[in-house]
Amino acid sequence: MSEDVIKADPPERPVDSVPAHGHRNLGVALALICMAQLMVVLDGTIVNIALPHIQLDLGFSNASLPWVVNAYALAFGGLLLLGGRIGDILGRRKVFMFGVVLFGIASFLGGIAQNETLLLASRILQGLGAAAASPNALALITTTFPAGKERNRAMGVYAAMSGAGAAVGLILGGVLTEASWRWTFFINTPIGLVVAVLAIRYLGESARQKGKFDIPGAITGTVGLTALVYGLTHAAQKGWGNGVTLAFILGGLALIAVFLGIEARSRHALMPFRILANRTRGISFFVMLLVGASMFSMFYFLGIFVQNIMGYSAIKTGFAFLPFSVGIVVAAQVASTLVARVDPRWISGVGAVLVGVGMFGFSRLEVDSTYLTHLLPFILVLAFGMGLIFVPLTLTAVSGVADQDSGVGSAVLNTVQQIGGAVGLALLGTVSTNAIKDKFAELAPGVAKAAQGGASPDQVKQLQGQATALATTHGFTTAFLVSCFIMLGAAAITFFGLNVKHKDLANDGQPVHIG
Repeated sequence: MSEDVIKADPPERPVDSVPAHGHRNLGVALALICMAQLMVVLDGTIVNIALPHIQLDLGFSNASLPWVVNAYALAFGGLLLLGGRIGDILGRRKVFMFGVVLFGIASFLGGIAQNETLLLASRILQGLGAAAASPNALALITTTFPAGKERNRAMGVYAAMSGAGAAVGLILGGVLTEASWRWTFFINTPIGLVVAVLAIRYLGESARQKGKFDIPGAITGTVGLTALVYGLTHAAQKGWGNGVTLAFILGGLALIAVFLGIEARSRHALMPFRILANRTRGISFFVMLLVGASMFSMFYFLGIFVQNIMGYSAIKTGFAFLPFSVGIVVAAQVASTLVARVDPRWISGVGAVLVGVGMFGFSRLEVDSTYLTHLLPFILVLAFGMGLIFVPLTLTAVSGVADQDSGVGSAVLNTVQQIGGAVGLALLGTVSTNAIKDKFAELAPGVAKAAQGGASPDQVKQLQGQATALATTHGFTTAFLVSCFIMLGAAAITFFGLNVKHKDLANDGQPVHIG
C-alpha cells in the first residue's frame, strides 16, 4: 500500500481550512476512503478473469494481450510516487478526488472500447487515476481522523480492505464477466463519481507543503520502463535480434539510467537514494520486484488456462482462485506471529521457496489436468508462500528509515511490485508466446497430413483445437518454469542477503501493514 511522500519543508497554511476532526461523520469518511482503495485494488485482479473474453471480443493476439495488464501497471507504478508528492503540495483531497474521477471516466471508456487502442488507452488513464488516488487515500486518514484509537482503527480497516480486495476482485470479476466483460470496467464509474462528490463534505483537506514536482524523474522513469516492456513484448513477434526490439530495450535501459542520475542529484527526488542505499531495504525492494513478476504471471496465465483449456466459466474461475486469497491471509497471520521471534530472512526465504514449488507444480500442468489434483494443492502452497513473504518484507522495507521517510519507503515497495509485475509479465509473456509458436509448428504438420488424408472438416477442426490447446499449455507451463527459477533466485537472495535480525525490527517499532 502507498503512503504520502517526504515532507522536507515546513507546511504552509492550508488553502482549504476545515473544522476540527470531530465534526465529521468519520464512518462515512472511512467508507469513502476504503471504497476508493478497494476500487484500485480490485482492478489488479478483476480484469484478469475477463482477459479471455476481451481477447475474443477485441481480437488481441497472444503477444499483445499482456498489455491489458501492463498498461495499467506501468502507469500506476511509474507515477505512484509523483501522485503522492502532488498531493502533498496541492492538497491530498483535491488530488484524491481528481484521481477517483479520472479512474471512473477511464473505466467507462474501457467499457465502451471497440478496439485494442481505445481499451489500452483507457487502461493507461486508469493507471494515472490510481496513481493520484491511492497514495492520497491512506494519507487522508491522517487528515480526517484524530490521532489515537480512531485513527488506528481506521488504519486497520483500510489494511483489511486492501488485503480483501484481491478475493473480492476474483469473485466479482467472475460474476460481472458472466454478464459481459465490459461490466468489469463500468462498475468503477458510479463508485468513482459518488466518492468524489461525497469527499467534498466528509474528507478534510491537508495543509499544502512547499516543494517542487520531480517531473523529469517521473517522465524518464515511466517512459523508460514502458520502452523496456514494449521491447520485451515485441520480441515475441519479431525475435530478440530484431532492430526494433533491441532499440526499445536499450533505449528503455538508457532512460532508466537517466532517471537514476536525476534521482541521485535532485533535492525533490521521487525515489531518494538514501532509501535504497541500505542493504536491507535494497534487498527487500529487489525481492519484491521478483515477487511482483511471479504474482502477475500466476494470475495472468492461470486465469486463461482455467477458462480456455479446462473449460471453466468466468464465475467458476473466480471461485477457483478464492483459496489463494484465503491462503495469503492465513500465512500473513502466521508470519505476523513469527516475525517477533524469527529473523525475516528465514520467513521470507521459506516463503519464496514455497512460491517456487507452487510455480513448478503449475509447470507440470497438462491439457487434461484437474482442479483438485493438479491445481488446488499448488495454489495453496503458492498462496502460503506469498503470505510468508509479504509481512517480513513490508517491515524490512522501512527498517531503519527516518520517520519522515517511512511513507516513501512503503510507496517504493508498492511501486517496485507493480513495475516488477509489468516487466516480469512482458518477459514471461514473450517466453510463453515463443514456446506456443514452436509447439504449434511442431504439431501443424500432423494436422495438415490428416486434412490431406481425407479427414472430414469437423475432424480437422477438432485436431486444430487439440493442437492449439497443447501448444497453449506448453507455452504457459514453460513460463511457469521460468517463474519457478526466478522465485528460487529470490529465495537465495533473501537467505544470503537479508541480514537484519528480528530484534532489530522490533526496535524500529514499525507496524505491519498487509495489502
